[in-house]
Amino acid sequence: MGLNPIRVGQLNQYIGRILRNDPLLSDVSVIGEISNLKFHSSGHIYFSLKDEASRIDCFLSSRIAPQIRCPLEEGLEVVAAGFVSVYERGGRYSLNIMDLETAGRGQLAVRFEQLKQRLESEGLFDPAHKKPIPSFPSKIAVITSPTGAAVRDIQKIIRSKNDYVSILIVPVLVQGPSAAQDIADAIREVNERCPEVDVIITGRGGGSAEELWAFNEEIVARSIYASEIPVISAVGHETDFTISDFVADLRAETPTAAADRAVPDIEELRQMMLFYRDEMTRTLQLRTEAARQRLSAMDPAAFASGIRTRIEYDQMYSDGLAAGMTDRMRQLLKEQMHRIELLRNTIESANPYELLNRGYSMIRGEGQSVIHSVRDLVPGQSVMIRMSDGSAEAQIVRIDEEDLI
Repeated sequence: MGLNPIRVGQLNQYIGRILRNDPLLSDVSVIGEISNLKFHSSGHIYFSLKDEASRIDCFLSSRIAPQIRCPLEEGLEVVAAGFVSVYERGGRYSLNIMDLETAGRGQLAVRFEQLKQRLESEGLFDPAHKKPIPSFPSKIAVITSPTGAAVRDIQKIIRSKNDYVSILIVPVLVQGPSAAQDIADAIREVNERCPEVDVIITGRGGGSAEELWAFNEEIVARSIYASEIPVISAVGHETDFTISDFVADLRAETPTAAADRAVPDIEELRQMMLFYRDEMTRTLQLRTEAARQRLSAMDPAAFASGIRTRIEYDQMYSDGLAAGMTDRMRQLLKEQMHRIELLRNTIESANPYELLNRGYSMIRGEGQSVIHSVRDLVPGQSVMIRMSDGSAEAQIVRIDEEDLI
């Protein structure tokens, strides 16, 4: 037994003072690969720096973060400058970041890009190879950890949307050295032993790049590519991308999103069917009414009544036309009679014999030519005098010329 015992908090305070006063730990630069990156709502940033052998937690305060020009992303190798401190409440030490600069891409990121490029060149990502996800699956296989939150979320979403779908849980390891082989074997076995499965969902919840790495292994990618059953990849969070996502027939941002996309919503389908039923009923009613009206029009009694009505209408129309034509003919005849009367009066007024009735007479010479002037007369000339009631022959005895009034 040592000296007088001290409390845990006192020990952490003591260690904190040592770390703050240590010339090396109060201003140290560490090179490593960013892992398990988290952006807190407060503006603080938490992540780990790791190498092949170890790792250390890092803290970047919201005060320092805006000053950092280095991009923060999983797998990026950086040089972090800061000081080591102890979080007294939890008894954990971490590197408080004051500055960051890029050192290069980490080994995992390099491996990821190399494998991605190779598989893409082989055609494993070709959209033409991707199989459509069935619209109405009856059985879904979920290949994931049986104890993680992902499997619970998937089951909850599917059950809430569609209680007709059968769910087959295939438990596998989702991280660790043997996880990739376990996942690949499960995909192959579901294809061989459960051909009735319509869709496979494989994935896990969020985690660091190392924790998600099983889904970046080639063996998993090739098993997904070889699957006859459509595969939905649901690994990590929305910002996480794995090789499985590129090979799968459908990539879901999260396990919850995978469950949501895998099955239709029964309630939505029910409402849609009710809508279509109502529309079909309304259409049938309209067509039935139209047919009834056509059938009613074909009834002999109704047809005869319609014919009689049409005949009466046509008779009225014909009578109207006849009356109109008669009136018009009368009007035209009256106009023509008036014109004839005018012409008759004009002709009669120009008839020379009409003048004889008013006391005038007409003298004709030889050849029955009408004599118009005394100058055309000579003494001893025989003329014929025509009056209204007869004619008389006369001889010119004397000629007196005088001005005519």
